[in-house]
Amino acid sequence: MVPCGAVLWRRLLRKRWVLGVVFGLSLVYFISSTFKQEERMVRDRNLLQVQEHEQPIMWKVKFSSGNSSQLSNQCRNSVQGKLLITDELGYICERKDLLVNGCCNVNVPSTKLYSCDSCLPNGCCSVYEYCVSCCLQPSKQHLLERFLNRAAIAFQNLFMAVEDHFELCLAKCRTSSQSVQHENTYRDPIAKYCYGEYPPELLPV
Repeated sequence: MVPCGAVLWRRLLRKRWVLGVVFGLSLVYFISSTFKQEERMVRDRNLLQVQEHEQPIMWKVKFSSGNSSQLSNQCRNSVQGKLLITDELGYICERKDLLVNGCCNVNVPSTKLYSCDSCLPNGCCSVYEYCVSCCLQPSKQHLLERFLNRAAIAFQNLFMAVEDHFELCLAKCRTSSQSVQHENTYRDPIAKYCYGEYPPELLPV
């Protein structure tokens, strides 16, 4: 004998309205679960954004004169200049006066330390190597720290990779979107390499 309850249940399941109610309840449950999950994701995303804005960016830049390259008597340098080279100690020299260890020959009269030739008071220079040399002055440390503390989130990819004062100056002096207006015109076509806190003034249109 089949229990009466089972027979009654089977008869109910055969009726379309019962199936409709079951389907409707399942649909309501699915929709409510989806909305709750979406709300949770939005709340978590907003919380993460608030935390990102509240917490300072942990920059890796080190301002130290006693770096490993000095101990090994080797120098990194700006590499790219055809005529001038700046080494990580702040010396700028002609390419022909670069020693095999990558350092500028300090015994040559034309070699200069922390030279700001071609640089304006706003920290923009017409020659990349002078920009790097000037930027390496120990007195520029506070200026660079202020820039890093105020740097937008967008600069993280560019400056989070640098590890010391020299690498920061190399990256800061390179021509970037800060040096151009309308995407294809230099703000200042002469002094376009900048280590300062602010980009050059916009030229009148």
